[in-house]
Amino acid sequence: MNQPFTARFPVRFNHVDPAGIVFYPRYFELLNAAVEDWFAHLGTDFRNLHLHHRLGTPTVSLQVKFTAPAILGDLLEITIRVREIGRSSCCYGFAANVAGAVKLQGEAVLVCMDLDQHKSAPWPDEIKKAMLEQAGVNSTKLSS
Repeated sequence: MNQPFTARFPVRFNHVDPAGIVFYPRYFELLNAAVEDWFAHLGTDFRNLHLHHRLGTPTVSLQVKFTAPAILGDLLEITIRVREIGRSSCCYGFAANVAGAVKLQGEAVLVCMDLDQHKSAPWPDEIKKAMLEQAGVNSTKLSS
């Protein structure tokens, strides 16, 4: 079974526009924070990944659908579910909810990148293993 990872963020004043709703670029910052928390949950935080392994995880593809606004004071839950893992890439689906109501959803692709050579690199074994364990499968192609 594909177990999702969920990160929770209160919608703060710095996330909203004058109308009191989340300014759409802030969703991407929050999604990136959720990905950072997810990697820590997988066992390799960004400090270790970037400074020890010299690897980054840039987003190379991002599709999103905004369905309803989130407002100041909401508790935003961002759920990440692995969809596909490649040699150096990971496709994941995400949804941001407030009290079970979807505010946005989409799909993104991360690439494992060698920070010194600026080229893709294979996922370290411990990260790939943790992703597969979270997904609950032994193959790299996952059903959504």
